[in-house]
Amino acid sequence: MSELRVDQTVAAGLAPRRTAPLAWVRGQLSEPYVQLLASQVLTGAVALAANILMVRSLSPAHRGEVALLLQVVYLATQVLLLGTERSFVAGYHQVAPGPAVRAYARLLLVPSAVGLTGAVIFAVAVPHRHNPGPVIIAMLAWYTVIEAAALASRSVAIAVGRVRDFMVCRVIESVLLLVMLTGLYVAHTTHPEVWFLAYLFAGAVPTIAYLVIWLRLPPDPHAVPLRAGQNRLVRREGLALFPAAISNMAMLRVDRLVIPALASTAALGLYTSVATMTELLAWPIRAYADSRLGRWRASHHAGGLQAGPIVLAAAVYCLVVVPLAAGGLYLLIVPVFGHQYAPARVVVLPLVVAAGLYAVSRVSLGLLIAKGHGALVSAAEITGFVVSFAVYLLLIPRIGILGAAYGSLAGYGACLVFALIGSRMAKDRGHAQET
Repeated sequence: MSELRVDQTVAAGLAPRRTAPLAWVRGQLSEPYVQLLASQVLTGAVALAANILMVRSLSPAHRGEVALLLQVVYLATQVLLLGTERSFVAGYHQVAPGPAVRAYARLLLVPSAVGLTGAVIFAVAVPHRHNPGPVIIAMLAWYTVIEAAALASRSVAIAVGRVRDFMVCRVIESVLLLVMLTGLYVAHTTHPEVWFLAYLFAGAVPTIAYLVIWLRLPPDPHAVPLRAGQNRLVRREGLALFPAAISNMAMLRVDRLVIPALASTAALGLYTSVATMTELLAWPIRAYADSRLGRWRASHHAGGLQAGPIVLAAAVYCLVVVPLAAGGLYLLIVPVFGHQYAPARVVVLPLVVAAGLYAVSRVSLGLLIAKGHGALVSAAEITGFVVSFAVYLLLIPRIGILGAAYGSLAGYGACLVFALIGSRMAKDRGHAQET
């Protein structure tokens, strides 16, 4: 009788209810945005560990030099990509991995060749007093190409549905970087260029390996075929978004370039020790927005994209996380980094709030991209950069790193306000055209 009851229960469909929670968890873990978030959380954890290892091994001035080299690479990478990072995701949704890699390689070929040629000319023509030397220039140039390929692989992974591969790639990169930086810490290495070289090597190995793997995958009969002229459309939309990409990267990185000029590399070391961690707050929201670009565009074309609830959910996340992050980070700076980094506590609150504003703006701008308003996205990013840069120039000479934190806060806030106003204007214009 008991076996009969079990069989009847299974037949009645009650057994799947017990496995439903497990199936739901498994389904959530397979979501692209969760996998992107996992890779970013891992990268953030390693960045935090790398930050601790560097501040324990390097003086604030040398820590600032490493930060300066990395910021140059991150800005130059956007020049090579020419705004295609997000336009590729929207334009190549659900194509096969091999054709997608070859398509993005064609997009990067000319910019990379021009960039490497420019690096050679710079090394030869620029006077010695403004020239860091051929070794540093070569490392900067090649790491820029590697970083561009890594960001391109992220876009390819999202577009073709191979985000799990990208996550594994980032795991390998993080492990390599952590092992090498730990070795430099144990060896008491104090040369900034050696620490920078570790980033170059850790990024190159897994990125190149996975691009080769994707190229060798067998053809997928279910993939969306490429259309004639598809790359031209992606390039055209990318160029419309290029000012946004440059302005966004400038908002994120130009403070690291301005601080050494208007203050000192020691001040940059203090500032970066906090900014590196506060940036992590926006990563989950940015991962979600990037992973949803293709779906949001499809929903918009179908007339079912509801932007308001999405932006509201991002705002609620920030309201919950920001106070906890600010308090925890303020208390941990001295115990984790040491007393010489105590002055960095002054920038914790403005940088944490700035990170929250930046996170919400990523969702707002992602929705505008999905709706095809690339010009508004660029205008919002340019506005944010102009505001932040003006505040940097005004306040950094007066109040140092606190002025840089206020500049970031003002810039991210201006970008978000412009994005929200632009979304409203675009919506009203759309309603007017319908009537």
